[in-house]
Amino acid sequence: MTLGLSYQAWRNLRAKPLQTALSLALLAFGVGMVSLMLLTEKQVNDAFARNIKDIDLVLGAKGSPLQLILANVYHIDAPTGNILQSEADKVLKHPYIASGIPLAYGDNHEGYRIVGTDHTYVEHYGAEVNRGRLWSEPFEVTLGARVAAQLNMELGDTFFSAHGLTDQTDVHTDKTFTVVGILEANGSVLDQLILTPMESIWNVHAHEGEVVDPATREITAMLLKKRNPLAVLTLPNVLRETNMQVALPAIEVNRMTQQFGLGTAALRAIAMLIMALSFASIFISVLDNIRARRHELALMRTMGGTPATLYRLLLLEGGLLSVAGTLLGLALSRVGMAILGQVVENQFHYDLDAFTVLPSEGLLVVAAVSVGLLASAIPARSSLRLDISQTLSEA
Repeated sequence: MTLGLSYQAWRNLRAKPLQTALSLALLAFGVGMVSLMLLTEKQVNDAFARNIKDIDLVLGAKGSPLQLILANVYHIDAPTGNILQSEADKVLKHPYIASGIPLAYGDNHEGYRIVGTDHTYVEHYGAEVNRGRLWSEPFEVTLGARVAAQLNMELGDTFFSAHGLTDQTDVHTDKTFTVVGILEANGSVLDQLILTPMESIWNVHAHEGEVVDPATREITAMLLKKRNPLAVLTLPNVLRETNMQVALPAIEVNRMTQQFGLGTAALRAIAMLIMALSFASIFISVLDNIRARRHELALMRTMGGTPATLYRLLLLEGGLLSVAGTLLGLALSRVGMAILGQVVENQFHYDLDAFTVLPSEGLLVVAAVSVGLLASAIPARSSLRLDISQTLSEA
């Protein structure tokens, strides 16, 4: 009986293809937008939280605090400038600072940043070596997993660096970097970096035989872990007369997400409006079917169909529309996520998984199907009050 009703409901929907297609398109677009936003927010927030873990302050050149965080924690922006290593070391000795990770960069290879640092950077993110070892000598590099995979590089490979963060025109062909290790993928920013000793960054622009004066050595930033919460209040005063600043990653990221939150809230509201229109479309579709097929429904009653059977038939029509529109919407969100992921990968070298399934999407499915069923149940109630004799006499 259920299979027969389902077939009949599907045949009824196919009888009005334009109306059915409109309801499906509206619901799919609304569900797809909400699902895409859920997927994007979840993965972006997870990436932000994972990379910012245990980094209390970022020390760098004065400029935009948000730019300082994006450039040196997430490596998706240009740095605000360089600072003297000797001055940064003084900050590192402050009694309220527990430890720091130096970063120096300015060159790239095929769009991937070459970052001078020490082994504590790898330890901070809990990364493990997949093959080879960590760098130990100048111009030795350990590759992040994504770099090795995307550039098809192996142990022993050599390459030249190019000046800048993305440009490939000014290549330093007199200094050769050698791959000595490849890290395991761990979902952190290390996956997209080429790591090397600080000396590599200082010496890559030096002439043959030239020794870089320690007093002029510069770094791009230092990632700090505080010993005392008062560091947040004290360090800005200490740095007031210098060219340095400290930025608080948690505050800047929160400020950025709040700014983006206004846009996502507006998009979510638009998606909800589209879904509401789709439910109205389902309501009108079922109501219109009842009016157009009242003689057919009356004949079904005379042939033994009960009011409950007719009610289930009409409910199935709305249910099939809701389920099909919801599934189509989820499929569209995956297509959109794959396209967005490709853009993010090309631009920022970050991964977005298009096939992640979120618990919140389960709630979205339940809500969409439930409201769709409700939108069809309300007009379907009129079938329970169908006057058979009057309807047939009007034929």
